[in-house]
Amino acid sequence: MKNLKETSIRIILENQAESGAYVACPTFPTYRYSWLRDGSFIGYSMLLYGEVVSCEKFLIWVNETILKKTSKVELLKEKLKAKVEITQKDFLPTRFTLDGEEVMDTWPNHQVDGYGAWLWLLSEFIERTGKTEYLSLFKESIDLTLAYLEITWNLPNYDCWEENGEGVHPSTLACIYGGISAISRHIPGEELTFLAGKIREYTLTLTVDNRFKKNSLSASVDSSLLWLSVPFKLVLPEDPVMVETINAIENKLLEKGGVKRYPEDSYYGGGQWILLSCWLGWYYTKTGTKEKALEIRDWVEKQADEQGNLPEQVLGIMNYPEQKKYWESRWGKNARPLLWSHAMYLILFRAISEKESDK
Repeated sequence: MKNLKETSIRIILENQAESGAYVACPTFPTYRYSWLRDGSFIGYSMLLYGEVVSCEKFLIWVNETILKKTSKVELLKEKLKAKVEITQKDFLPTRFTLDGEEVMDTWPNHQVDGYGAWLWLLSEFIERTGKTEYLSLFKESIDLTLAYLEITWNLPNYDCWEENGEGVHPSTLACIYGGISAISRHIPGEELTFLAGKIREYTLTLTVDNRFKKNSLSASVDSSLLWLSVPFKLVLPEDPVMVETINAIENKLLEKGGVKRYPEDSYYGGGQWILLSCWLGWYYTKTGTKEKALEIRDWVEKQADEQGNLPEQVLGIMNYPEQKKYWESRWGKNARPLLWSHAMYLILFRAISEKESDK
């Protein structure tokens, strides 16, 4: 579609709440909430295109939302120290209402990646805008987030797909590592560097056949493993283990321009995800294979509907086509527009443009 860049910016801005929160998808009831993880990348895309106020509003919303959870973090610390029973409700949630309130339901909310991702976004925001005052304005929420990550990073939690709550996930660890490493550039002392090093050291053990594996309990491959390299830099793009991971993603999950989540995925049939396709393209821009990145960008642009809306996933090539009807009967048609899809398209578009301007 022509002008998908401008359309994507408009869709994101139109679906940012007055509070500053980004709704995951305005037309899909299950996604009418704001996730810290998704929102951090949506905010980053706005930052890249000069929509500083949009990103700033989101960061302010996160700050205010996290501060509401101070007592919950303190209680979790006490429970862990006393070695008493802990339930999922003791952990901080991954999604909130657009007003920043916790949703008290059975959603697999215990996900830690968003808390690392927001620290990473905050650091990017400060470095790109020079607004260092947010280090003091947000000091309490930064400290609270760091304290929370320090006591939870190696505990089982749900992955970025709200699944596999008994495992520890390299992509989650990448978010945590990336957030701690980024914010440590602005906070004096060696404690954060030491913590990030411990997280990296452990993550490097989560491998099989010289590649990263899906999680501590599964040797499968998952496209979210891309995060280990881009943007969180736990390993370099050319690291041999990362290269072997990319080979596995290409061989098992990339098909005709689109990338699936993992081989066993059956959600809406297990189709090709726009955001993951863009992520692989983003990785390609870091490894000098721009032509591959362009192929993915072209494929993504063809998936937009007449209004320029990008879906969560493309359901032409699926792992389990028979599952599509089940999910549609349960939750409705595949989410569209998904703001995270639009954000990742914008990030990929910018990464390609920057490579072209380097010539």
